Amino acid sequence: MAMSDDKLKALNSFWDIPGMKAGVITGDVAWNLLQFAKAKGFAIPAFNCTTSSSVNSVLEAGAKIGRPIIVQFSEGGSAFFCGKAIDNKNKEAAILGAVAGAHYTRNVAPAYGVPCLVHSDHCAKKLLPWFDGMLEADQEYFKVYGEPLFSSHMLDLSEEPHDENVGICADYLKKMAPMNLILEMEIGITGGVEDGVDNSGVSKDKLYSTPEDVWLVHSTLSPISEKFTIAAAFGNVHGVYKPGNVVLQPELLQKFQEDGKSKLGRDKPYCLVFHGGSGSTKKEIDDAVSFGVVKMNVDTDTQWAYWEGLLNFYKAKSGYLQGQIGNPEGADKPNKSYYDPRKWVRESEVSMVKRVVESCTDLKNV
Repeated sequence: MAMSDDKLKALNSFWDIPGMKAGVITGDVAWNLLQFAKAKGFAIPAFNCTTSSSVNSVLEAGAKIGRPIIVQFSEGGSAFFCGKAIDNKNKEAAILGAVAGAHYTRNVAPAYGVPCLVHSDHCAKKLLPWFDGMLEADQEYFKVYGEPLFSSHMLDLSEEPHDENVGICADYLKKMAPMNLILEMEIGITGGVEDGVDNSGVSKDKLYSTPEDVWLVHSTLSPISEKFTIAAAFGNVHGVYKPGNVVLQPELLQKFQEDGKSKLGRDKPYCLVFHGGSGSTKKEIDDAVSFGVVKMNVDTDTQWAYWEGLLNFYKAKSGYLQGQIGNPEGADKPNKSYYDPRKWVRESEVSMVKRVVESCTDLKNV
């Protein structure tokens, strides 16, 4: 069960949450961490990972600042994780990759010394076989260890009629609740393009949720389980755009919370999630966190950071990367120490670690 706001506010550190540990956390411990973040005025960034290298980068950043972190896998990223040669016609590659990524994270995360949530990202209706496969893995893991493999999963049925979206989420939450899994769900649509899903042409009114939308989610899901978060739309768009092209209205989140308080009698009753966070201003992020956002997704910015690390390495060492033999030091000099993947992949990791730390700082997760 969730700790009360007063008890959470009285804690000096997230380490004081009962059951807190280094490594992957689930159930009440994970849920109380999100509640603690809301009570203390910070949010935890979630980073899309596609390889063990990107997982390591996220965990390294968390270890560097001694703060909790979220590793998440999209459907496309999951399929990539296990190898592009594996058929994904029936989402078998995505299932295998997500499960492998979760197991990998579970195995290595304790060594980094910080808590970590493992999450699956946007799952549209057409991707439900992927979700079902992950739930099966959760159930098998639960039978052995008494907790699910993943900490949380996201359903993104925002393209469907609102009642259908909430109804399907309720059906899945009933399956998840016995394992103490956290459900993240989306209402309204996050614009732009992400992981092959193109919402760039969506009607602008779909980019903004209403208090009534949020209340229907809460009133439907809360009788099943307290463990759900809401990615309510307030103009969010995936990707990075020129200033002025995206009109975020984080004050809508405040209206949702005020409406919820009038019905439930407590401050900021909703746990909210910020999607399409790449490229947002610091003030927009600060406002969103102050209105009860406990998690923010980051993908585009860390993709660029990972690439930029390699790009800068190539620019600095290009003379050593034109062939196996021959460089500015001599025609017979070997270049193996430069083109060894461990060298340039590490440069990408170092760059990504810096960007992960920056996101943590933006969200006051420091």
